[in-house]
Amino acid sequence: MSTEIDGVRQEVSTGSLPGWDRVEELVRDAHARYRDRDEGLVADYIPVLAEADPALFGVVVAETSGALHAAGDADAGFSIQSISKAFVYALACEALGHEVVRDRVGVNNTGLAFNSVIAVELNDGHPMNPMVNAGALATTALLPGATPEEQWAHLVAGLGRFAGRDLGVDDAVYASEAATNQRNRAIARLLESYGRIEADPLAVVDVYTRQCALRVDARDLAVMGATLADGGVNPVTGERVVAAQVCRDALAVLASTGMYERSGEWLFEIGLPAKSGVSGGIVAVAPGKGAIGTFSPRIDPAGNSVRGRLATAHLSRTLGLNLFASAAHVAERAEAPA
Repeated sequence: MSTEIDGVRQEVSTGSLPGWDRVEELVRDAHARYRDRDEGLVADYIPVLAEADPALFGVVVAETSGALHAAGDADAGFSIQSISKAFVYALACEALGHEVVRDRVGVNNTGLAFNSVIAVELNDGHPMNPMVNAGALATTALLPGATPEEQWAHLVAGLGRFAGRDLGVDDAVYASEAATNQRNRAIARLLESYGRIEADPLAVVDVYTRQCALRVDARDLAVMGATLADGGVNPVTGERVVAAQVCRDALAVLASTGMYERSGEWLFEIGLPAKSGVSGGIVAVAPGKGAIGTFSPRIDPAGNSVRGRLATAHLSRTLGLNLFASAAHVAERAEAPA
């Protein structure tokens, strides 16, 4: 297929998934293979997250056709946490454009922890990318709206369009995070001092905290990811959420920075743009094909769900999703002209 951007026709070739039955079989297999793995610990730096059931494990694949394949605890709810950064970034790009958001937020990996203050200081107040907390706060501050409540309304409606349903805040998670987000408040104040946040920094932190407390399930993550995979059209509702160019921008950022300081390792082993959250969710996107949403609360030291990472890696291989994989192609030998 082809699209036209700035008057230039761009060709897009992304392949396809196996048939329905095969995808169903592989999703069930991925769940069965890893459901008994017990490595990792439930996050506890946000107190309420420590209450999660470590046995929960859901796997969903959403195709760009709208087909959904689920296994395990696909409907178990949890707070979206940092996965929200990917979709709020897309909303900001849709509202303000490629250049403005790139200039204000950046697209390069910091190589440091997601909540690093040093990274901001080392880069003269530049957040560097929207998948670390400094960049996410700067991104949230860019959303349209004259007041924090108007920005919140824009944000929650936009993420609901990605998911194909209204999303609500988990009040217990919001309260727990609001009581322990002193570091984010400090980062926001620092960004304000560098002119990267022009609004009230504490109000920005509050909107961001509510954003992270939105309640989703693995099925929502898969549909949200499949919307990015489908050029910005939600494959379940058929609604255009963002432009195709915005999806390219968001997926490029996810590929390079979505898994924090492990982004290179993730891309090397799994080969998909992805984003994780400390509550145990992961979304991984195969452009033109679909997306994987997983949930399991046991996370590794980098903050990535152990079972989710294993299941995503398995599905990337068995469904042929790795962006960098190819097979040798032998062209038919052309006969030399007489």
